[in-house]
Formats: sequence, structure tokens, C-alpha cells
Amino acid sequence: MTAQAPAASKASRRRPTRRSRWWAEVGWKYPFAALIIFYAAFPLVFVLSASLDESGSLSGTETLFSSFSLANYQALNDTLFWTWVGNTLVIGIAAAVGAVLMGAAAAYAFSRFRFKGRRGSLTGLLILQMFPQTIAFVAIFLLLISLGEVVPALGIDSKIALICVYLGTALGANTFLMYGFFNSIPMEMDEAAKIDGASHAQIFWGMIIPLVRPVLAVVGLLAFVSAFGDFILARIVLVSNDNWTLAVGMYQWVSDQLTARWGIFSAGTVIAAIPVLVLFLALQRYIVGGLTAGSVKG
Repeated sequence: MTAQAPAASKASRRRPTRRSRWWAEVGWKYPFAALIIFYAAFPLVFVLSASLDESGSLSGTETLFSSFSLANYQALNDTLFWTWVGNTLVIGIAAAVGAVLMGAAAAYAFSRFRFKGRRGSLTGLLILQMFPQTIAFVAIFLLLISLGEVVPALGIDSKIALICVYLGTALGANTFLMYGFFNSIPMEMDEAAKIDGASHAQIFWGMIIPLVRPVLAVVGLLAFVSAFGDFILARIVLVSNDNWTLAVGMYQWVSDQLTARWGIFSAGTVIAAIPVLVLFLALQRYIVGGLTAGSVKG
């Protein structure tokens, strides 16, 4: 009995306690998550602090929120900032709506119809996505110059032309993203609707579209954010100040190192983040389902 007691006490000491087991399985995730949140939130807090600093200097902002002033936000009224906001919203919304409609129509055709060249077209779209968009900038610029001589609305310094460029560059990726989601919808539903006398347009708009709302929301969100924050294509296509987007217009404030207006730039950045944040929160319940639902079948 006396020999078994020390052995039992040693075994109990080796057995992990409830607190140590919780820390090994779950507890370590909390400080790790806090570190990630701090890493992601610090730049946002720093920009917000810089926008409230009347001095307008990033290098001089040693203490966060050391001063509080709305002078930078009031100074936006003396610029073309709100014109750029309107241009960006128009371009972003048009690009998002167009990307959703074109991508959904293409994905529906590839998913539901069997036609000659279907597999080759899908392969071609996949191969096109392998090349970076940067190699097409010169071709896009020359193409818009030529189109502008025939149709001025599709030439350089045209917002319609920029929207068309966004739709063309994103069509392949959106089609593949929606294609897997459309394949997850049983074909028997289409056949049952055809028996009841429904046409392809009625099936598409009345039955398929309501079922694929999650992926439509994801595609629309990605297209809007991409167009909203794009700089290179907007800088190539748009020339005049009145047609600039936010990314191009705000770049002019900080392009000159001697007269860089970092305070106004930070204030504009904070305001520019609001539409994306609102759209993200509005579509949040669709995002997870839209990104994962079509990944198993297709």
C-alpha cells in the first residue's frame, strides 16, 4: 500500500490539469487573435489620428490622437474630392452591376448548355487568367485611342470606357467563380420548370438567380472594391481632373514631396473607406456562403 501511494501521486502530477488543458487547446488562440487584430487595426487607427492632426504631417505624429481638429475634413470642400467620390461611386456601381450580370449569364450558359466549343472556351478563359493584367495596359491604351477616333464615348478620358475595361478584365474570373456555384444547383430543377412551360429566361431570372444570390453578392462586392481602389487603369484612361477617381485624385495630393498634403489625404482616406465598409456589412451574410458553396461540386 505504501509503495502504491507515491506511484499514484506521481501519476496525478503527470495528469494535466483542467486549466492547462484548456490553455493548450483553446486559450493560446486568444492572445494570437489579439495580436492579429492589433496588427490589422494599427494602420487604420494611425490614419484616423493623422486625419485629425491639423499639422498634416505623418512624421510628426508621435502620439496617437495628440490633437483633435476637423480642419482636414473641412479642407476637402475646397477641392474636387466630392466630384471624385461621385465619379468613383458611379464607376464602381456600374462595374459591379455589369460584372454580376455578365458573369451570371456566362456561368449559366457554361453550366446548363452543352454546345460546340464549350470546353475549349472554358480552357481559354482559364489560360487568360494565368497572365497578369499589367501586360495588357499598353494594348488597352492603344485600343482606346483607336476607339476614341470612331466613338468618342469609348476613348481616352471616358468613364464609360473605363467601366468597359473593368468588365472585360474581370469576366473570366467571375465566370469561373459563378460556374462552380451554378453547378451545385441540380439540373432536375431546370427540367421540372421546362415541363411546366418555363422558358430559359424565366428559369434564369425566376429560379436560378434567387438561388445564387450569395455568389452574386460576392462577385458584386469584389468588382466594386476592385474598381473603387484601382489606380493604374484609372490613371491610364482618365486624364481630366473632373473625371478622376478617388485613387487618382488623392494621389495628386501626395505626389509632390515638397507640398504633400498628408492630412487631407488621411481625411479623404477615412471618408473613402465608408462606402466599402457599408457594402461589406450589408453583404456579410452572403460572403462566406458565396465563396465556399461552389467549391465542392463543379
